[in-house]
Amino acid sequence: MNRDLLSLCGPLREALHRTDYTADALLDALGEDAHAALGRGEPVPVRRATRDAGELGLLARLFLLGDDCPVSEVAAALAPVDLDHAVAAGLLERDGDVVRPALDLRPMDLGDGNLWVLSDLDGSMRPRTTAPDHVLGVGHASLSLLRGTPTAATGTVLDVGTGCGIQALHAAGYARAVTATDVNLRALDLSAATFALNEVEVELRSGSWFEPVEGRTFDRVVANPPFVVGRARVEHTYRDSGLDLDGASELMISRAAQHLNPGGTASMLASWVHVAGEDWRSRVASWLPAHGVDAWIVQRDVADPALYVGTWMRDAGLDPRDPAAAAQAESWLAHFADNDVEGIGFGFVYLRRTDEPSDVLAEDLRHGYSDPLGGEALGYLDRVGWLRERDVLEERFAVAPATALERVYLPGDEGWRQVVARVHRGDGPQWQHEVDDLAAALLGGMRADGLVLGELVDLLAAAHGEQPGPLTDAATSLVHGLVRHGLVLPA
Repeated sequence: MNRDLLSLCGPLREALHRTDYTADALLDALGEDAHAALGRGEPVPVRRATRDAGELGLLARLFLLGDDCPVSEVAAALAPVDLDHAVAAGLLERDGDVVRPALDLRPMDLGDGNLWVLSDLDGSMRPRTTAPDHVLGVGHASLSLLRGTPTAATGTVLDVGTGCGIQALHAAGYARAVTATDVNLRALDLSAATFALNEVEVELRSGSWFEPVEGRTFDRVVANPPFVVGRARVEHTYRDSGLDLDGASELMISRAAQHLNPGGTASMLASWVHVAGEDWRSRVASWLPAHGVDAWIVQRDVADPALYVGTWMRDAGLDPRDPAAAAQAESWLAHFADNDVEGIGFGFVYLRRTDEPSDVLAEDLRHGYSDPLGGEALGYLDRVGWLRERDVLEERFAVAPATALERVYLPGDEGWRQVVARVHRGDGPQWQHEVDDLAAALLGGMRADGLVLGELVDLLAAAHGEQPGPLTDAATSLVHGLVRHGLVLPA
């Protein structure tokens, strides 16, 4: 461990509190426009907005923009931090009468108050080479997992591949005890400092994948692993697993349930390849055991190989016009072509350990929605468990309050002609299911104090001259799907 950096955390925390170097104060100082420019990697609006923001503005220019700042001003803003100590610890670099940051120190609010996160500097503000052991800060993937992870109180949490420690830091707010692992020793150093800076206790263990916790189980597993799909090599530990194609995601998805307590859940980011002639859903589902786990696999995006390779080349700071970078891209794309890869999917994987035959659903969720997915994931797994234990024909249901029936009409020869009817959930993931008129009538008859589903189906069959058997089968399948997606709920 970097003892110098750990011993710096106490005085550094005092300085950050004194200068109000917090997420809320920074947003107030910058204003919405400059704050958005910061997110886009545009330093000039941020410099202008922080000119009159005193020591808070100075620290923003230092740690967020990477500016060279006068030694005397930095020493005053960071008091009681000793600058020589900060340089020795790897927080700052000194060049004569100026200092610049050696680390990114960023305030964040994850919903429970301000936190600070230490990570390596990226190239968003000043060009720099990405080192093999680079410790990534809080990027889009990390934020997606934060929004996609359930925050219901739990006992023990395991964060696999903690990186800068942001997922473990988040978990400390809802868990009794948190364990974090990483194969990158620099990541363990920086995450340990992040935890110390925030006065949060996290057990840190060094090692690859689940090896550091072999034989242990947890109430929740979270993971933002190095899931980049490519060749079996490691160029940057934060993204490359050394496993071919989507082998990293296969490893995580296939082994996570072994480290869950009964009823425990896992929330992970993952990627998978779309291979010509193969259904991606079957590919990912095949990684799970036939017994002992409920799984919800949600595909949020699919990228074509060229876009995917270009995106990750730029992420590493490589210029695709450079001959060496172009050769790397050529090798990467050739590897995809050799393996019939037509696209790369990305999304969330949610698991719950059970003692029952596995229930696995893999589906697309590529439309926009605004509600966090974490709570929805627990609700989905709860509803799957409920369906397993019930005969829906003997249960009463009610249409969820946020569910609407929509009918779409187009002009026809004799006036308006209905072309589709669907039920649409107005909250959460905003699912839509197409329904016919009989299904709409069935849903319209659902009441918390009304008939059970089987009786409703019999009544509907008699009213419309339908055979009860086929209608019963169709209604059972419909209700299972609508309950899974939360459009219809048990009464």
